[in-house]
Amino acid sequence: MSVTGAALRVLAVDDEEPALAELLYLLGEDPRVGRVVPAPSATEALRRLSRSVEEGPDGPEGFDVVFLDIDMPGLNGLELARLLGGFAAPPLIVFVTAHEDFAVRAFDLKAVDYLLKPLRKERFAEAVRRVAELIRAGQGPRPAVLPVTSPEPVPALGDQVPVELGGVTRFVPVADISHVEAHGDYARLHTRHGSHLVRIPLSTLEEQWRDRGFVRIHRSRLVALGRIEELRLDGGNLTVRIGDRVLAVSRRNARELRDLLARHAAARAR
Repeated sequence: MSVTGAALRVLAVDDEEPALAELLYLLGEDPRVGRVVPAPSATEALRRLSRSVEEGPDGPEGFDVVFLDIDMPGLNGLELARLLGGFAAPPLIVFVTAHEDFAVRAFDLKAVDYLLKPLRKERFAEAVRRVAELIRAGQGPRPAVLPVTSPEPVPALGDQVPVELGGVTRFVPVADISHVEAHGDYARLHTRHGSHLVRIPLSTLEEQWRDRGFVRIHRSRLVALGRIEELRLDGGNLTVRIGDRVLAVSRRNARELRDLLARHAAARAR
């Protein structure tokens, strides 16, 4: 079968039998998915993946993507992902876990997506779509034969941002967000009550929230001007304080921040 019409070759890894069964069911329901191989442990998954490397990415044992649990005994999902990073043509990785705490480390390992249990069918289908598009664009273990399609535009954000927590979508008011940190194509939104990871690039948030008083102070950080409690220059290094957080300001962004703060203060004094 040519890559053009090839269905995804998936390795599904989870040490809990009910969770693995649910994963296999959802994969089997998606028409973009072809061969699915279950693995009850990361060690078994590594054995199968090592064998696929010997045969090459187009061999009968090859995999395009691994749907991978994180919290497993012995070798865990994060450790397996690090090992796969040393492969010449590693498969893509989608983490499937009940824990939000591992998200930052997961995306540092170049994960395509991070799904929280219990899995929702619509959210799961979105992860499969992302994998299929990357494979077609030549960013997986198989070569591309189709032109890269334009990325879907990020919808305009309103007064609230939808975030996922434990499989439930909640809405965080933009007014509650004090600062934002970049994690690849994702961003972590910080509020007084905690933080939330969303699949929105920092550049998009900067563009859409500029009129809401957000400003970039570093290549990986946005802050809400109205939440800055202190601006400090120490030894040539500029920082801002927001609550108990002290955030560094890059020299490139320092002048713009000073100007905006001055205008912001003047506007409030009127």
